[in-house]
Amino acid sequence: MTDTESIIGRRDRLPGHRNESGWDITASAGDIERWRDEAGRTVRWRGGDADAVSVIRLGVSELLSNVVKHAGDPRCRLELHHVGPTVRVRLFDHCARVPMVTVPDWDAEGGRGLWLLREMTGALGCTRVPGGKWVWFAVPLGSDGS
Repeated sequence: MTDTESIIGRRDRLPGHRNESGWDITASAGDIERWRDEAGRTVRWRGGDADAVSVIRLGVSELLSNVVKHAGDPRCRLELHHVGPTVRVRLFDHCARVPMVTVPDWDAEGGRGLWLLREMTGALGCTRVPGGKWVWFAVPLGSDGS
């Protein structure tokens, strides 16, 4: 895993992976739009259609918002992996607590982001690792599967 304290906010190509991009980020509410735009541009550049870009942007917003609200440590790592006809987005944070995805209370102001992301992607997960966890989701690049 990449040291999340190095090169804060710099885009880099992951070693040995042509179709992967990653950023070390110090998450803040004011920067979420910047990172969702960057992820959207990256997916569009890789051939993602408008639906893929929209879901990627929503998912990146949700994952970074959760870091800001719940992780305690704002340092995180955002990665996009182009695997065949899909893009897998994953975010590492330093909190070992696994996020709960529950049916939302429709009267509440929040609490539906991960549920909505799971419903939109069908592929949402979390992997605990030493020092924290990776939360990930996968999105097809296009409606034709390309």
